[in-house]
Amino acid sequence: MQVNQLKAKNYSVIVGKSSISRLASEVKYHCPKCKRVAIVIDKKIPKKFIIKIKKNLKKFKVFIFFVTSSEKIKNLDQTNLLISKLLQLNFNRSDLIIALGGGIIGDMTGFVASIFKRGINFINLPSTLLSQVDSCIGGKTGVNSKHGKNLIGSFYNPKVVISETELLKSLPKREIICGYSEILKHAIIDDKKFFNFLEKNTKNIISLENKILNQTILKSCKIKLNFTEKDFKEKNLRMKLNFGHTFAHALEIKNKYSNKLNHGEAVLIGMLIAIRISKFNNLCSSKTLAQIENLYQKFSLIKNLKKYLKKNEILKSIKFMNNDKKKDDEKISLILLKNIGKTTTPGKFKYKINQVENFIKKLF
Repeated sequence: MQVNQLKAKNYSVIVGKSSISRLASEVKYHCPKCKRVAIVIDKKIPKKFIIKIKKNLKKFKVFIFFVTSSEKIKNLDQTNLLISKLLQLNFNRSDLIIALGGGIIGDMTGFVASIFKRGINFINLPSTLLSQVDSCIGGKTGVNSKHGKNLIGSFYNPKVVISETELLKSLPKREIICGYSEILKHAIIDDKKFFNFLEKNTKNIISLENKILNQTILKSCKIKLNFTEKDFKEKNLRMKLNFGHTFAHALEIKNKYSNKLNHGEAVLIGMLIAIRISKFNNLCSSKTLAQIENLYQKFSLIKNLKKYLKKNEILKSIKFMNNDKKKDDEKISLILLKNIGKTTTPGKFKYKINQVENFIKKLF
């Protein structure tokens, strides 16, 4: 059993093969009065893991709710449905709700936990690489609105995060690269040594080599925790984690959250756009841009996504930035890059939509 633990201020992150076997003991420790457990599960989770979890929680009354994981169901209707089920089953604040799935399931379940009777116990079991290295950390929960992504939500930490790496073996390579996008982002914005590590080890990460994978997940979580624990409510420092995401979210909305472009792929595109704007504004060097683009090329990160980097495609998506959470005084705040491991200060570079459009017209 290869299990590692990272301790945050308010919760622990447990990572590794067979880490899921610790679930019952973690429930007993964090929720001593718990009698009922509701588990919101992505329908794609392999049956053998669900059986393991039910067996592990045999001393509790367990209720399972299967959900089709899609940005299109991450909304208030689904939220109300889950809350109604909890109320019908007489759940109270000493009971527990568990998320077993990717970022969509974790975000929505965490949001339900945060508002159900003003807060019920919550444990996150992220099942995708993206959720294990990013969305499970930092306490952001929420759902989408027709006006944009994650516009309705709260900040609410889980009692514990358990990242079972065996779950990743059921995922297609595309989903692994999706998660890798956030690992790469963490390296680009905060840690040059970690970026150098990725240049040498990305192949092993994508092929899920256990030792390298555990090390990478823990490092990525640690970087994100450094931001979120210093700025939980995203007033300043934490905004650096939005690097590439302003463009990514706009591309996702423009493409109607279609499976043709998943979140991680949109982030890969969004980061490249942000880096090229950084270079255009003389914030980062040609060498920095080339080093990052070489990594993209070496591991074929956007091989099938080139059409999303075309001028017209990007320009069509920019209008969707009008509803971005980071918009302030009719301007969009962009996190740009100085060097690998160092970004601009949040709020320093703000642009009107037409200015962003002009950047795109000149760069693509």
